Amino acid sequence: IIAQSDVMQQLLAQLKKLALSDMNILLTGENGTGKSMFAEYIHQCSARNTNPFIAVNMGAISENLFESEMFGHVKGAFTDAKSQRLGRIALAQNGSLFLDEITNLPINQQVKLLNVLEEGKYEPVGSQKTHQLAARIISATNSNLIQVIQQKQFRADLYYRLNTVTLQVPPLRERKDDILPMCEAMLALYARKYHKPIVTIAACAKKSLSNYTWPGNVRELKHLMERMVFVIKSTQLTALDLGISLESQALKQP
Repeated sequence: IIAQSDVMQQLLAQLKKLALSDMNILLTGENGTGKSMFAEYIHQCSARNTNPFIAVNMGAISENLFESEMFGHVKGAFTDAKSQRLGRIALAQNGSLFLDEITNLPINQQVKLLNVLEEGKYEPVGSQKTHQLAARIISATNSNLIQVIQQKQFRADLYYRLNTVTLQVPPLRERKDDILPMCEAMLALYARKYHKPIVTIAACAKKSLSNYTWPGNVRELKHLMERMVFVIKSTQLTALDLGISLESQALKQP
């Protein structure tokens, strides 16, 4: 994690301190700010770091498979259950369970998750055996949760279960001191990955990169640097090389 800026150094210091506890942490911030990366950083700084870090995109789980995906199932629990399956909660046993894009979870599934968090236990689908929740919960969203709660799309009681502490990951435009070091690191990474020459950044390009608002945040920066390794004609990145890519400067923030 590149942390040249004061705001990022402060955030990493907070995360490192909070990692020593077992409290639930909610990460907020715009799309592409790297919330999943910070969730894994919390895990690596914790006493749980020798156990699994399991990430789940809550919006990618189909509603009818939610319980099986999260809690697991036993053989024969339903038509396609041809063998026993461990759920994500069991896979994260004694480690960390990262619930990404938590506001994408439908209301009726929110109730099921809330019950597990409140009781600290769950049962796999088709089983009568109770298992203990032994994972640390880290969650993330790019939504304004208070607004989503007011719109009756997210349960307030689940919110209070998840946010023992809430930390906001700042957008890239608010951590300008990190932009050029990240660009240089990404260029070096992709040059090694694709066996391309190491690329340096000309002064004119540095100015363009620093002044850009990065509506797609860290994700956009990574994609741009990966593309640049392939498209530039020399080993120095210039503002002209970036010109087409940065036409989206006028894009509004998400």
